[in-house]
Amino acid sequence: MDFAAAVKTCLGKYATFRGRASRSEYWYFTLFMAISGSIAQVIDIATSGKAGVASVIYVIAMFVPSLAVIVRRLHDADRSGWWYLLIFFPVIGPVLLVVWFCRRGTPGGNRFGDDPLTSAVPGVVAGSAM
Repeated sequence: MDFAAAVKTCLGKYATFRGRASRSEYWYFTLFMAISGSIAQVIDIATSGKAGVASVIYVIAMFVPSLAVIVRRLHDADRSGWWYLLIFFPVIGPVLLVVWFCRRGTPGGNRFGDDPLTSAVPGVVAGSAM
């Protein structure tokens, strides 16, 4: 999945907490969030000299889709979305989550759905050479 497809998928699944998200979908959307959040901050600083309205609107608008892709990424690792609550445990929680987000999801289907890397052709993984 490329950058544009990942952003389109995540925004299209705005509040979809079911299913699975591949590593590329998650990390490209995280990159999009960082870039667009920075742009919102630059707009705020340029217009008022401090963080303000654009940043607040951005955070409110992007909270649900970012949470949804996090839950779907955890589902890809065959973990419940409730594991995201580890974020509240200093140091070890965020580190463990980043490790899970970086690892490949469970191959094949799991209790949360089909492998997002599997293409429409059975037995062929997206991005692999034929």
